[in-house]
Amino acid sequence: MILPIYLYGHPVLRTETKEVTPDFPELDKLIQNMKETMYASDGIGIAAPQVGKSLRLIFIDVDVLKDDMPELADKRFVLINPVITVDETSKTVSREEGCLSVPGIHETVTRHDRIHVKWTDENWQEHEQDFEGFLARVFQHEYDHLEKTVFVDRVSPIRKQLIKAKLMNIVKGKAKCSYRTVCYKPLKK
Repeated sequence: MILPIYLYGHPVLRTETKEVTPDFPELDKLIQNMKETMYASDGIGIAAPQVGKSLRLIFIDVDVLKDDMPELADKRFVLINPVITVDETSKTVSREEGCLSVPGIHETVTRHDRIHVKWTDENWQEHEQDFEGFLARVFQHEYDHLEKTVFVDRVSPIRKQLIKAKLMNIVKGKAKCSYRTVCYKPLKK
């Protein structure tokens, strides 16, 4: 089932996420729904907070980019309770990013080029691996969602000021998307 994407300004994107346990009800169904939602929205990664769940769960599929980056062929990951350690000695790379939860905005974000990731997959098998380059960026971007961070939090203060009106339009529900969304509408007093 395709779920709506929660947009910038919704409190779920700033809520602390909880560890997923093997007894989590219908975890397989949630993972499948996240996959379908991401594919329907033309994304390459999605985190549980983006579908309204404050859980430490991510799905990444960068295979669609294999024509331009052959090293991304067949790279698909379900990450349950991931832990990322950034290699602080690695170079930093600035590159444009976008996000399903921040539609219509693409900004340059600087991130470290190498990371170490520990996670559990959907079969409860533990994994540990180093990643670098574009895939490391995607992992960091999605992991930020589990840490109550959205990519626009990482842009320079000047750029953030320049996109403030666009961000406010998203908060107000004025974003145009080809996918279903949920924006935050506080109760009127």
